[in-house]
Amino acid sequence: MNTAGKEDIHSLWDDLADFGADRSAQAAAHLMSFLCDGGGAWNATWAGATRLDGGHDDDPLLGWRVGAVQALHPVPPHPDEGHFKEILKIWDKREIDPSFLLPMRGVGTFRTYSFRRELPPDWFESAFYQHHYASAGTFDAVFVAFPLNEDCESHFGFYARTMFTDEQIALFADTLRGIKWFHRNLMLNQGLLMASAPLSGAERRVLPLLLTDASEKDFAPQLGLASSTVHQYVVGIYRKFGVRSRAGLTRLWLRGGG
Repeated sequence: MNTAGKEDIHSLWDDLADFGADRSAQAAAHLMSFLCDGGGAWNATWAGATRLDGGHDDDPLLGWRVGAVQALHPVPPHPDEGHFKEILKIWDKREIDPSFLLPMRGVGTFRTYSFRRELPPDWFESAFYQHHYASAGTFDAVFVAFPLNEDCESHFGFYARTMFTDEQIALFADTLRGIKWFHRNLMLNQGLLMASAPLSGAERRVLPLLLTDASEKDFAPQLGLASSTVHQYVVGIYRKFGVRSRAGLTRLWLRGGG
């Protein structure tokens, strides 16, 4: 598919606004699919990054951690995001690969960074690249970073079997630059923005239901949990977001627009 034009991008933004707050994962998949088709990528990811307090002086990654990741397509033989989580485990252990330093450039600004343009030729001969990227068929990768505050960023990654063109990178940047509300909602749904701590896996399953008009009693059968257990998760979510009710929780999403 040819690179999308402005009208296509605007139509996409309208589509994203039509997804309910409880369907952020589906909306992200729709966005990534659009950009893969228009930008020549075979796969895409979204990652929510936060910076932890303390210990930055001796940390080349400046305290940044990836709190959540969503992949458009799983990479065999890994289910879901397992392939990309392997890379994040290395990140968390601070076993620094040169590719990890790319997002550190210009932290706090909207930016793009890419493998083929910014990493030296010998990196593509490294065991890290061969194992984590070449083995999956990735020749080039481009990332778009959207800062939401000084300690919170939304990153989309795109993976191609050839080198990305300037036009394709511009499509990624132009599409993602104009939807701050969407980046914000993705981070909110993972508890990575305005929450005192990231949400647990169970809490992330409960949160989308809290953003609908279903009752807590309706949640239990959908989640396969007892009503009392669901209520405990609900209370934990409220506590982390610093609200006392579903109305207060919903207002956090409404503040972002969209």
